[in-house]
Amino acid sequence: MTILNVETRHAIHPDHAKGMDTQGLRDNFLCEGMFKEGEINLVYTHYDRFTVGGAVPAGGSLTLDKVEETRTATFLERREMGIVNIGGAGTVEAGGESFAMNEGDVLYLGMGSGAVTFTGQGRFYITSCPAHHAYPSRLVTVADAAKMELGDAATSNKRTINQFIHPLVMQSCQLVLGYTALEEGSVWNTMPAHVHDRRMEAYLYWGMDEASRVLHLMGEPQETRHMFVANEEAIVSPTWSIHSGAGIGKYNFIWAMAGDNVDYTDMDFVQPSELR
Repeated sequence: MTILNVETRHAIHPDHAKGMDTQGLRDNFLCEGMFKEGEINLVYTHYDRFTVGGAVPAGGSLTLDKVEETRTATFLERREMGIVNIGGAGTVEAGGESFAMNEGDVLYLGMGSGAVTFTGQGRFYITSCPAHHAYPSRLVTVADAAKMELGDAATSNKRTINQFIHPLVMQSCQLVLGYTALEEGSVWNTMPAHVHDRRMEAYLYWGMDEASRVLHLMGEPQETRHMFVANEEAIVSPTWSIHSGAGIGKYNFIWAMAGDNVDYTDMDFVQPSELR
């Protein structure tokens, strides 16, 4: 029997966030403990009904089917899903198809795919948002991703952006997903920072040592806040918030978005001199 835990997060107004202490920020925007062996753990948010979570079959089998929070027959009845394997080799089965996934591979499941079964040694990061059209499910391997090399060692942000569920690679309704890998010696993941009022975003930090942390910056550009984030922890980023950070050592972060468009370049940049 699959152990499924679901936590609901309500949307927070920026005026409310201004008055939060550290624990208040972590309670509302940080997602901890999603990757527990033998469990599926989801965080269902009221930011565009976006959901993040983790499934760790640990050599066994876990099935994600009905989730009471959506009041639908199956979780994917009116949703699409993006899955990233951040662990060992594993398999995902859905819609009568079986997909073998290695570390770093991304699987897109279209609306109406039915129950989703996870097996093997994978550590599966789950993202999902509402959908209006059933696009074909597709496995996108690391080799299939579109890649952008950005940054410079002089500014400590030399990195590769890997685009998977993205218009340059495949079609989706509103889900856009990929991950950024920093070069050795680079720590800044996004600077200058930006906001995008048309889409919310979520970030999962992974590939970090147990003792390492990322100093994640959030908040309105003139009211910034911060949190220290550990490996395999996610941040839910509202449309009004910047999202940037610097880490202790090498790390990756998975970015996933949902909202009005799938234009990855739809960003309102904020220069460092404007931040407070």
